[in-house]
Amino acid sequence: MNILRILLNAVFVFAVIFIWLMLIYQFVLAIGGFRWRLRILREEKEPLDESALPDITILIPAKNEEKVVGGLLDRLRNLRYPAEKLEVIVINDGSTDATKRIVEERAGADPRIRCLDIPHPESGRGKGAVLNRGLREAKYDIIAVYDADNLPEADSLAKLCRSLAADEKLAGVTGKFRAYNKTKNLLTRFINIESIAFQWIIQAGRGFFMKISFLPGTNFVIKKSVLREVGGWDENALTEDSELTMRIYEKGHRIKFLPTATSWEQEPERLGTWVRQRTRWARGNNYLIAKYARRLLRPPLKLTAVEILNLLYLYYLFIFAILFSDIFFILSLLNVIHVRVPGPYAELWGLAFLLFLMEIMIALSFEREDSLGSLGLAVLAYLTYTKLWVFVVIKSLLEEYVFKRKKIWMKTERFDVGFHPKKDQP
Repeated sequence: MNILRILLNAVFVFAVIFIWLMLIYQFVLAIGGFRWRLRILREEKEPLDESALPDITILIPAKNEEKVVGGLLDRLRNLRYPAEKLEVIVINDGSTDATKRIVEERAGADPRIRCLDIPHPESGRGKGAVLNRGLREAKYDIIAVYDADNLPEADSLAKLCRSLAADEKLAGVTGKFRAYNKTKNLLTRFINIESIAFQWIIQAGRGFFMKISFLPGTNFVIKKSVLREVGGWDENALTEDSELTMRIYEKGHRIKFLPTATSWEQEPERLGTWVRQRTRWARGNNYLIAKYARRLLRPPLKLTAVEILNLLYLYYLFIFAILFSDIFFILSLLNVIHVRVPGPYAELWGLAFLLFLMEIMIALSFEREDSLGSLGLAVLAYLTYTKLWVFVVIKSLLEEYVFKRKKIWMKTERFDVGFHPKKDQP
């Protein structure tokens, strides 16, 4: 019993330490995000010179996207970007719905748009394979990528390209994504808070302190020469965007996060859709850790090694610290176990809760969504939504290492669009 008690006490202390380390880390990044925002706003004061914008090819991977692809193409046709400098390639990945017809209708009205058809027998190899196919057809030296559900703001692409052209050290620039169906239900409200916090804390904070920003899979521009240098997209990766980012940093290039270049996207509206999407993300990160873990043994410590350490901490140490913390809390309430480690742990839990809320509200304030209602949602998310990530990570580990299920890239389910740009878009 003494050994069991010692073990329980050690696990409890482990959980407290690793949860607090993550909270402090994210609080520091939130400060960096604030500083990054100020820096970007200063840069944006320079007027946009459209004549200096580069020729660009937009790649859109599309598989059964009839519900959303028409809206994206309409939005791209109205971008504030020189029409003669724009090419749009929709890569139709063996769609069995009306995707091809919708794209061809738009192409008939606008010669800049074309449909690159992947026959059904050759389709379904994942987003990385689709983008590599489109890359071979791209006419211009700058590539932009948008998911089919996106609705970029009129000046977003121009801002991305201007920022890329302003710094020759940059391989790419990624913009910000927002949820246009954020008010659909409680789940989309939670996702909206999560995505804002991720971008303004993790993306912006690490951009400020470490000059690290990750490609999010949509709403970004990148040099074709860099894509060729690193070998294009990894067709085995479930999170092809993160994996590509790793190889870009391996080659010594940089990526910039530009939060003023906004694209609106559709988020999962059903819990099952969310779980499938997040499980794919988690399995993709497991793949990254396995592929790049050896970098930790090679001095000097590169940015890729730093990111692997971050993933190991987030997807293993931190998640399991939360799991153990919740288990201890429930078992203590049920009077099953008693942890007798001296310390102000109730106070630490309260401070951790307040720090979490502070970080979230700081991020929401950058989007002018720091209302009392948002505070209530953040409280509820802490008690419910954040716990779902524990389930997703454990599920991904079981699928990866226990059941050894085949890695299959599954697109996120789309829902009928009820987006009204003038009404819903800030």
